[in-house]
Amino acid sequence: MSNAAPQSSDHPSADADDQRDETESERSDRNWIDLLQELRVLQAGTQILTAFLLAIAFQPRFTELDDFQRMLYLALVSVSILTTILSLLPVSLHRLLFRRQLKGSTVAIGDAMVRAVLVGVSLTTIGTAMLIFDFVVSRAAGFLAAGSLTAVLVTLGLVLPLVVRRGSPPDPDGPN
Repeated sequence: MSNAAPQSSDHPSADADDQRDETESERSDRNWIDLLQELRVLQAGTQILTAFLLAIAFQPRFTELDDFQRMLYLALVSVSILTTILSLLPVSLHRLLFRRQLKGSTVAIGDAMVRAVLVGVSLTTIGTAMLIFDFVVSRAAGFLAAGSLTAVLVTLGLVLPLVVRRGSPPDPDGPN
């Protein structure tokens, strides 16, 4: 905790439900650290998934892919590479905006990038499962796998947090 003086009740972060006594700058620092922790997890997973996809093209059975599978593969590689790049951009953003008193903006842009990375990882993971099931079992199995994983993702990744959030007090940090 900081040694900052308590905030006045008209300060936006001095919400009665907010148990933290921190300045906007401290809040931005804390939010940035939280984003970096999330990025550490996402970057490793994204880079491993991208490497896996890139290695597929050098496997002997790659030539057995039909046109649909090849197009799906290329789409997955594209999304995976873009997602990997997006997962690295918040660090670059921080370097470019460092010491310019723009931590709030850095956090907001970093948050948007992390959300985009989560979408990219989700699409790549579901698409990779679809490609594998399509190749190993059948096209129908590929679509079934993708549909099932999408349903699980929507339920656990979107619906469940919204239900939990509905019963909680408003987030003093805003939409992040």
